[in-house]
Amino acid sequence: MSGWLIIDKPRGMGSTQGVSAVKRVLRQNGYAKTKVGHGGTLDPLAEGVLPIALGEATKLAGRMLDASKIYAFTIRFGEETDTLDTEGPVIATSEVRPTLAQVEAVLARFTGPIEQVPPAYSALKVGGQRAYDLARAGEAVELKSRSVTIHSLTILPCKGRGTSEAGGGASGAA
Repeated sequence: MSGWLIIDKPRGMGSTQGVSAVKRVLRQNGYAKTKVGHGGTLDPLAEGVLPIALGEATKLAGRMLDASKIYAFTIRFGEETDTLDTEGPVIATSEVRPTLAQVEAVLARFTGPIEQVPPAYSALKVGGQRAYDLARAGEAVELKSRSVTIHSLTILPCKGRGTSEAGGGASGAA
């Protein structure tokens, strides 16, 4: 059995959990020896397309990591959490809110080739462990800056939502 299975990954499920669930179903249906892999790690907080490679397709899974992707995200101004995501406690608040024109004026700074330091609470691995696991355990996590390409940033005509089209390896939001 070879090919791709496209999963709509829900929030809270890790990419590895998705692969494990597929392996379990294959095993239960007589395909225990089928190789299974995924085309890129999504943080547990992320939801969306998770490509699962089966059999011979696992040889192509690495290409998915470097392929361009489109991320949709919501921004909430006025709160900072200690994890830089929605899971951590709020550590600072502000009543200041940028106007749409102010946000649009800075988008170009985050477009094109940029240096990006991934947050400590990311799915990247450090010494074989997920950075977010180390950070939640109270360990200091330093991730190196890396060059990524953000092809475009677009503000969608609904409250606080936008998209980012980025090269492989970029975090979901610039």
